[in-house]
Amino acid sequence: MRIGSIINGKERNENDRNTMEVKSPYNQETIIELALAKKEDLDDGVNNSYHTFHSTMKRMAAHERGDILRKTANRMEEKIEEFAKTIMDESGKPIRFSREEVKRSIQVLRFASELAKHITGEIIPMDAAVGGENKIGLVKREPLGVVGAITPFNFPLNLSLHKIAPAIAAGNTVVFKPAEKTPLSAYKLVQLFQEAGLPDGALNLLIGTGKETGEPLVAHQNVHKITFTGSLPVGRKIRESAGFKKVTLELGSNSPNILFEDTNVEQTVTALVKGAFAFSGQVCISAQRIYVQRNIYETFLEEYVKQTEDLKLGNPAKEETDIGPMINEEEAERAKLWIDDAVEKGAVIQTGGEQYGTMLTPTIMTNVESNMKIIAEEVFAPIASVIPFDTEEEVIASANDSIYGLQAGVFTKDIDKAIRVANQLEIGGVWINEISTYRQDNHPYGGVKQSGIGKEGVKYALEDMTEIKFIGVKLKQ
Repeated sequence: MRIGSIINGKERNENDRNTMEVKSPYNQETIIELALAKKEDLDDGVNNSYHTFHSTMKRMAAHERGDILRKTANRMEEKIEEFAKTIMDESGKPIRFSREEVKRSIQVLRFASELAKHITGEIIPMDAAVGGENKIGLVKREPLGVVGAITPFNFPLNLSLHKIAPAIAAGNTVVFKPAEKTPLSAYKLVQLFQEAGLPDGALNLLIGTGKETGEPLVAHQNVHKITFTGSLPVGRKIRESAGFKKVTLELGSNSPNILFEDTNVEQTVTALVKGAFAFSGQVCISAQRIYVQRNIYETFLEEYVKQTEDLKLGNPAKEETDIGPMINEEEAERAKLWIDDAVEKGAVIQTGGEQYGTMLTPTIMTNVESNMKIIAEEVFAPIASVIPFDTEEEVIASANDSIYGLQAGVFTKDIDKAIRVANQLEIGGVWINEISTYRQDNHPYGGVKQSGIGKEGVKYALEDMTEIKFIGVKLKQ
């Protein structure tokens, strides 16, 4: 099967195009062949979306946008297994977790459908200022125009919809550039929107490389906002190239999870096994740094190693599989090099640390130092470091000693301590008695420091995909 970009409702799949194969991370079988977009496809896609915004989407009633999003959700619900298998095939995510991603994606669409009909403004009391008598001030939200959405491989459906669904709910058009590694779920998603009645040109799909399509999309004069999830180096370039466009950047983390001595160790271990190793750790808010108060450190570590070694690795198509492959062999090799580098500097592997092609066994490290890559950078692999601490002040300083600040977990029965610690963490979101890896689709999600700019979570993304307009009226006296 061969697929190409979709612009103004028509697929571009001519034989004279450069091609690329998408292979299964698990067995390297070819899943799909891509007919890659060219620079002129990018220009056509943006200009078509710009025209569609002004001619159609800007004028579309809120209830119509809501209906399209709801119908898309309903159609996806009918195709849960098809979408789950697609995600599994192209990303290597075990089928159980792929299915969960589809169900969350349906929820995102339904949140957006509801919120499309509740975009409100306000009335300003103009007479609060001297000279404001007999005047009315109206504030309304209007869509921006063309939104450029650039998405990663690790949640190819859900993270795409966190950009696309709020954009459509607000009345924007979208030029959608998915990761080259996972384009098939994106292709099927665009088709689903078309079936649900979204006008041609409201969602244009570009299947191509970052160089050919991503970079010019960011710089294009007819794009009004860029929303991107991916690496910090790419995010920096986008920030530099975007000019005066609105930008939302979600650039990763090395999430800390802090366990105080009154934590329920067994329950927390079970949660953190999933939090560190689900989808082979290829999650922005994966539990990468686990700080454990010294009184419970040995007990926690023993149980954490035991439950990690009980995980089932292998074929992502099997229901019992917990851990599948990483996205490609290069990423598995990179992660193994980071493990070896840490060991050379004195770190200890408690379990795991073995690489077989695209598979990396879940790895627990101890005796780590802040200058090691597995601590200082985003590991994006099934590697967790367990670190003892003594005092509250000490662990807060350690957790904050990072260029990142996306999401964290704090575990304690002492609510005063929990709130006190949460308030001092330099983090965009803090969970109390829940792992850093937990995300709901309706809360504000986004980091501080170099974890990014702006917020996702449907309501909050929608707000950032609108512009505030003021209208003042002077009344007759």
